[in-house]
Amino acid sequence: MVRKIKKTSSKTGVLSDDELKTIPGFPSEEALRKGPVAIIKCAEEIPCNPCVEACVKGAIGMEGGINALPILDSEECTGCGLCIPSCPGLAIFVVDLTFSETEALVKLPYEFLPLPEKGDSVILMDPQGKEIGEGVIHGVLTSPKFDRTAVITIRVPKHLALEVNHFRRVQDKGKSYG
Repeated sequence: MVRKIKKTSSKTGVLSDDELKTIPGFPSEEALRKGPVAIIKCAEEIPCNPCVEACVKGAIGMEGGINALPILDSEECTGCGLCIPSCPGLAIFVVDLTFSETEALVKLPYEFLPLPEKGDSVILMDPQGKEIGEGVIHGVLTSPKFDRTAVITIRVPKHLALEVNHFRRVQDKGKSYG
């Protein structure tokens, strides 16, 4: 079932929280409570389907052809994150709200160098680039299959998990990051 999106994002270029929850790539509340699950923040109806091809579980599909929005079957999604580096729009994230009582894990695409390292402190940013809190790099995954997109896992305060869209690295261990 394809949900209709009220497109007010054309004014800001960013989906509002309410708009995000209406896209067919947003998981159910129940799925978010169960464990890691993908969030596909794609609201552009353009010819694109690498996420469908990347999902080995078949949890991502499209109804109506290659121009349709990706649809997430949150019951089938395991939160593996293979879809993250496949998205040319960097619009797929994995959120695990079950990580701990106070923290969640957020996996997101990252295409800058140098890569962060496990344990690095980072400044969390929302979709508009506003700083919203602090997090810690939990893991860095790269692969030749991912082309140039790394998958970065960040420990974040649980209440910020659905807002995190990117991060800014801070000086750590005498290194200056961009």
